[in-house]
Amino acid sequence: MQVRDVAQDDFPAIQSIYAHHVLHGLASFEEVPPDTAELRRRHGEIAALGLPYLVAVEGREVLGYGYCALYRARSAYRFALEDSIYVRDGQQGKGIGSRLLGELLPLCERLGYRQVIAVIGDSANAASIGVHARHGFVRVGTLRSTGWKFGRWVDSVMMQRPLGPGDATAPAT
Repeated sequence: MQVRDVAQDDFPAIQSIYAHHVLHGLASFEEVPPDTAELRRRHGEIAALGLPYLVAVEGREVLGYGYCALYRARSAYRFALEDSIYVRDGQQGKGIGSRLLGELLPLCERLGYRQVIAVIGDSANAASIGVHARHGFVRVGTLRSTGWKFGRWVDSVMMQRPLGPGDATAPAT
């Protein structure tokens, strides 16, 4: 498996991976899968900020993808990011998500960011919670019943990890 920067021709596979999660899982609170053009547009916003967007591939097959985006748009949040990791159905448990997260974190640190937030859909999502914990994230809270999907209320688990000195020093402005 290789992890590399996303290429434009990866987006049909990315759309397929994400659509599966939207339609069958709780990792995303979207209920209608966006099309390839919309995912490319979202990528463009992330790329315009110089933030990482990676794919895990084996041969020509995209096994998963991950990226970091601004946690929130307001200026005081400018040193905080939110990560997103998605793995192709049937490929879970092979270390793909962990590898993507492990590549994203140092890239974000080198860019000067100080915190990464994980907003994990479903408090029962042990796989995602575990991957984040193995990469130094700590659970900072659970927002109960923040989403309504598949006919039930779904929690959001908040996890956080410092980058570099985290909050021990003021950031370069």
